[in-house]
Amino acid sequence: MRKHWTTACLAAAIVVVGLPAIPALAQIHPPAVATKPAPDQQAVPIKEVVLYSSGVGYFEHFGSVKGDGFTELHFKTAQINDILKSLLLEDLDGGKVSSVVYGSQEPLAHTLKSFEVDLSAAPPLSDLLSQLRGASVTATLPQGQVTGTILSVEKKRKPVGEKNIQTTVLNLLLAGGSIKPVELDQVSEVRLDDAKLQQELVKALGAVAAARDQDSKPVAIRFTGNGERRVRIGYVVEVPVWKASYRLVLGEDVKNEKVEKNGDKPAGDDDAAVKKGGALQGWAIVENQTDGDWENVQLSLVSGRPISFIEDLYQPIYVSRPVVEPELYASLRPRNYAQGMNLRDEQSGDALERQEKAGSDRDAAPLAAAAPRPGGFGAPAAPMLRKFSAKGEAEQLKRAIDPTRSVSAAASGAGVGEFFQYTVGDVSLPRQKSAMIPIVADTVKATRLSIYNAAVLPDHPLLGARLVNTTGKLLPQGPITVLDGGAYAGDATVGDLPSGQNRLLSYGIDQNVLVHDNDATSTASLVTGKIAKGVLELTHKRIFVQKYVAQNRGKTARTLLIEHPKRTGWKTGAKLVAPEHALETTDTLFRFEEDLPAQTSKTLLVQEELVYSQGISILPMDAADTLTYLRASEIPDEVKKSLQSAAKLKSALSDTQRQLQERQTSINDITQEQNRIRENMKAVSASGDYYQRLLKELDAQETQIQKLKADVKDLKSEEDQQRKELEDFVQNLNIG
Repeated sequence: MRKHWTTACLAAAIVVVGLPAIPALAQIHPPAVATKPAPDQQAVPIKEVVLYSSGVGYFEHFGSVKGDGFTELHFKTAQINDILKSLLLEDLDGGKVSSVVYGSQEPLAHTLKSFEVDLSAAPPLSDLLSQLRGASVTATLPQGQVTGTILSVEKKRKPVGEKNIQTTVLNLLLAGGSIKPVELDQVSEVRLDDAKLQQELVKALGAVAAARDQDSKPVAIRFTGNGERRVRIGYVVEVPVWKASYRLVLGEDVKNEKVEKNGDKPAGDDDAAVKKGGALQGWAIVENQTDGDWENVQLSLVSGRPISFIEDLYQPIYVSRPVVEPELYASLRPRNYAQGMNLRDEQSGDALERQEKAGSDRDAAPLAAAAPRPGGFGAPAAPMLRKFSAKGEAEQLKRAIDPTRSVSAAASGAGVGEFFQYTVGDVSLPRQKSAMIPIVADTVKATRLSIYNAAVLPDHPLLGARLVNTTGKLLPQGPITVLDGGAYAGDATVGDLPSGQNRLLSYGIDQNVLVHDNDATSTASLVTGKIAKGVLELTHKRIFVQKYVAQNRGKTARTLLIEHPKRTGWKTGAKLVAPEHALETTDTLFRFEEDLPAQTSKTLLVQEELVYSQGISILPMDAADTLTYLRASEIPDEVKKSLQSAAKLKSALSDTQRQLQERQTSINDITQEQNRIRENMKAVSASGDYYQRLLKELDAQETQIQKLKADVKDLKSEEDQQRKELEDFVQNLNIG
């Protein structure tokens, strides 16, 4: 809103001042808006586009220039930072790149303040004239024109009828030395007599006008040299992420059906392989959101995520300089790193071998694929030899659609460093348009599965398949539409799938299979014990048993894949007891595979075992805990015998400590009684009988204290000896 208001005020100022605005603005317009290109401007078209799945694209222009000339490319303002960071230029025939010129992104307020006339605050006419103090102007009034030098602009009040109104007065210094006040309300035009000031005002207005069009910026690249020369221009800019979308065809023996009808067989076909396979069709979804058309470009789609960022190189940066400090230290920005992930396929070679062998032994649910036919992206369909009759159309509609019949991959694939690249030649895509390009049309290995995971669905497994990437290409992540028997079966999704690896897909609910997993037990027991350096090390075992009961109520056999979660806290040291091996393992679960014939039930018992140790120091162990371990049948007799010996030593030590405590308590009690006697003796006469009796009693207590202290000394010596004997015994224990 403020920008629009500023423009309106400046436009009004042009009218009032009466300057020749249109010719002046035309003089400061950049070449990009000229109706005709400059004589030395030469076009260099786009020839290659490389789109990355990280949201950036590399664009390369290839063409020729003659002599000293330039080519002009147009970019969105938001892309200029990427251009400044990544622009690559090459003159292949001996010429040189002389300069790259682009429109500045100077902040408008800062730009306007650089002119002699400051329009940054959208000043009204009175404030604008105040800035021009000392300038010669000619004001047009109803009674004629007045020429003078601006002295000042002031606000005054004047009587109008019964009221006083405020008016703005322009004070002009005339040639004769007199001052003439001119009310601006009476002025129809103010002309600047100084041509330099006129140009400054026009340039400032031009900056405001140019700031309105900030969405597109021209970049002029100038080459110098002799004759006609080939040049290349490359750069990386932000683009929409290209996406992959797949069609996986499952069903009856479609390919064999085609062989019978056509009377031929595609080269390299194998019926046994076909029955175990499927047809995968992949489409790349690309968008041309640039400001130029792509005409016959080589398009490459890279499945990889190079690190890319935006740094603000386009916006001019002004550092506030301190008045006293001679140097300004810019503070460092914190550096952030994304958390790393360690993704690994834990499926062993033995498990893969078992899996493929199991797949080769199952023929209950064959998968089939239609062979791709020759063709290309954008190729017109062959003309129909005859029109279908109404009956013929009905017959065609009875057959399932074969999406692989008329589509073949238009892209070639190859590894590029750590990435994989699909390349399509001669792609034409107008600006602001999108397209789907077939990049995969291959036969793949796919095995039907019913995938059960209680955390996903407690009663039924999901219809799914194990997809093995046998295309020799890296398949980027994307959605998969699954067709079964020519009909829509559901949607799945897959992550990035390198060649040779496999992924599970699930696309629907298998309502013909019911699974119960309510029967689970968990037990804990003591296994054994041993002593090492005074520590009783106990070995415990925890056993978890999960029972799965699956019932196939359908008329066709199933291959049931059960995903069994690993116990929480059991990931380290846990052992799978039954079944002996899992088909696959991940960080969080085991996968087991079972054949499930039609109209039958099967039970799978999964038993996990966790063995762990517990260390207990013998010295501080109390008698109750010792008795518990002495009664445990799992602990060896030698360990129990040592525990009994340690218990006897601890008992003797405890008895000595008890006696020592009793002596110390007696001493404390006698000492308190002596204090009472001494207080009583202070209150009676020393020559009295009672005083003499208290004195004798105090003397007897002193004799008793001396005896108790002697006992304490002996008991402490005995305690130290017993403690040392116990510690030496325990520390040297190593049994088991």
